[in-house]
Amino acid sequence: MKEINVLNALERKKVGSNSTRKVRQESKVPAIIYGDGKTPEAVSLDVAELRKEIGKSSFLNKIYDIELNKKKVRVIVQGVSQNPVTDVLEHVDFLRVNDNTKVTIEVPVNFINESLSPGIKRGGVLNIVRYSVEVICPVNKIPENFEFDLTGLEIGDSIHISHTKIDDGVETTIKDRDFTVASILAPSALVSSETSEDQDEKEEEEGSEEKSENKEKTEEEQDKK
Repeated sequence: MKEINVLNALERKKVGSNSTRKVRQESKVPAIIYGDGKTPEAVSLDVAELRKEIGKSSFLNKIYDIELNKKKVRVIVQGVSQNPVTDVLEHVDFLRVNDNTKVTIEVPVNFINESLSPGIKRGGVLNIVRYSVEVICPVNKIPENFEFDLTGLEIGDSIHISHTKIDDGVETTIKDRDFTVASILAPSALVSSETSEDQDEKEEEEGSEEKSENKEKTEEEQDKK
């Protein structure tokens, strides 16, 4: 198993709006630890330490040990509440887990070797359809990310979930198809140019057909005379 980071927490004796407001004034974040058939525990964590972890892309799919009263509680983040205006961290929910706990979780995707994609070299654009993939797996097998290699991909190529390695015990929640994660699109300038050329060709064809029809009508009129 990967190294597990530790978050230090203090027990909260009181709960409620007044209590949580006081906790935030002390540069701490109120949180709750629940699950595993045990009584929920109200705690608080240092805001600076928590922000450092939240800044990591793996925060929401990572296991932590919360050190509380000289004991460690193994958890995974279930939710983070943040004020949309002030950016203040308001609350965090942690779920107790053990090695047998299965979770449904979003795993971020990562793309490598963009410089080795001929399509991107020619000006193509990596169009990401899914920034994360939802999976079901035991907590000790949560992938850090799903990696996709862009080597050799041309404009028009698609990248599917089957193009990455998925460990045993990890299942995507979408099981009925090899779904698309990303694709290499033509640059807008090239698309506009091709569209313009297609339109010109269509107009030329229509013009030729119209001239041909007019010629036939003229010949018919002359025959009648």
